[in-house]
Amino acid sequence: MEPDSNYKYGIKSTFSQCLALVGAGFLQVGVGTQLICSTVIIGALLDHSNENERLTMTIEQMSWFGSLLYLCTPLGSVFSSLVLDRLGHKNCMIITNIPYLVSQIIFFYAENVETMYVCSIMMGLGVGFSGGPFSAYLGEVCEPKLRGALMSATNVFFFSGSLLLTTIYAITRQWRLTVLANMAIPIITIVILCMSPDSPMWLLSKGKTEKAQRTLSKLRGWVTHDKCSNEFHEMVVFMSANKNSSNDKNGKNNSDSSWKQLMQPDVLRPFRLLLIYFFFSNLLSGVPFGPYLVEVFLTFGANVDAQWTVAFSLCISIVGGILTIFLVNRLGKRFLTLTTLSISSICYISIGLIGIYWTDSNQIKSWLLLIFFFISTLVASFGIMPIGWILLSEIFPMKSRNITCSISSTLSFILSFFMTKYYPNVVYLVDFYNTFTIFGFGGLIGCVYFYFCLPETENKTLQEISEFFK
Repeated sequence: MEPDSNYKYGIKSTFSQCLALVGAGFLQVGVGTQLICSTVIIGALLDHSNENERLTMTIEQMSWFGSLLYLCTPLGSVFSSLVLDRLGHKNCMIITNIPYLVSQIIFFYAENVETMYVCSIMMGLGVGFSGGPFSAYLGEVCEPKLRGALMSATNVFFFSGSLLLTTIYAITRQWRLTVLANMAIPIITIVILCMSPDSPMWLLSKGKTEKAQRTLSKLRGWVTHDKCSNEFHEMVVFMSANKNSSNDKNGKNNSDSSWKQLMQPDVLRPFRLLLIYFFFSNLLSGVPFGPYLVEVFLTFGANVDAQWTVAFSLCISIVGGILTIFLVNRLGKRFLTLTTLSISSICYISIGLIGIYWTDSNQIKSWLLLIFFFISTLVASFGIMPIGWILLSEIFPMKSRNITCSISSTLSFILSFFMTKYYPNVVYLVDFYNTFTIFGFGGLIGCVYFYFCLPETENKTLQEISEFFK
């Protein structure tokens, strides 16, 4: 039986899937606020106008505070991979909000750097725990033609969370009050997730066939079982094939866990591709200087308020996220990757060359630097930044999807840790503007690699994508 990539359920199916993903979307709002939290706090501590602030940090302490979140995500991801099969995607996404909520409470009362480190570690654990369940859930709940668009929509939630936190701070100029207001996000997320359905794939893996079929019927617009019987049959065949691939001819399990399956070609090939994708995506989407964004804007020298400029850059990212929803299905992930990575690279090179060779310090130069930065932010937010996470949800075979999603998101955050932690050192060694130039030329190398190695996965079923990598 040939897989059908377009099951033609209608608008009710789209609405039902959007409704089911609201909880996952709010989870991304929380991730967005957590990842921008260090940017807000470091920017606030660099602003010495608040005489009542009793907390101070050195540059070295700021680099650790801004990067510890990324370093600790592996622990959260490892723990997530151990319990994901048992608890399911939905319950794991609920659990991830607990360290998030506790960290915001501790932030509010923090009086020393060590306490700030603890909060960053807790947020890292929560973010790491959420990566695998979130990506696997979206990949299994969405039908193929909507997977890319709905995954992109959650990227809008991510940027909205970051924008929310920066806007609150830009208005209040009190970072403690900002994190106090932020406590509402994990509470709302838990409530919504409690009402969300489990993944039909996960229910099938637990032998709950009837519940899986009922859930799929609801996710496809509350249709009859007959209407979604073809898709459900493909799920059953897909699950059986992956189950048999990990057993020998006598029915015995060849491996004690999914970990040993990582070296199989149909797992290793997409795993290697995704790791390289995350490297170039992080490099060209502003991750290295994320916590230092206020300082970056001050260095550009434009006559603007740095805090509101951060908020504006996040507004641009939201626009990019919305563009992804409408463009990814029409243009495909491969085309968007090559186009946006190329443009971002050129913008970074332009910033570097202007900063180095335009020696006159004036507002025209400053605004040019800012405009190129905003262009790179826009194109990265509707291309290389969200597409990596879309690929994460769809390119791995079912037999190892939970563990590979967790490991891949973990390695992405480890890359983010090194890029963030040692960004000040790189700037010290090669100069601020040379850093942009180096990143830009690195991005062009990435374009060459993806031209030859990145397949198109848009409008492909999970089974078709899995067959490509075998």
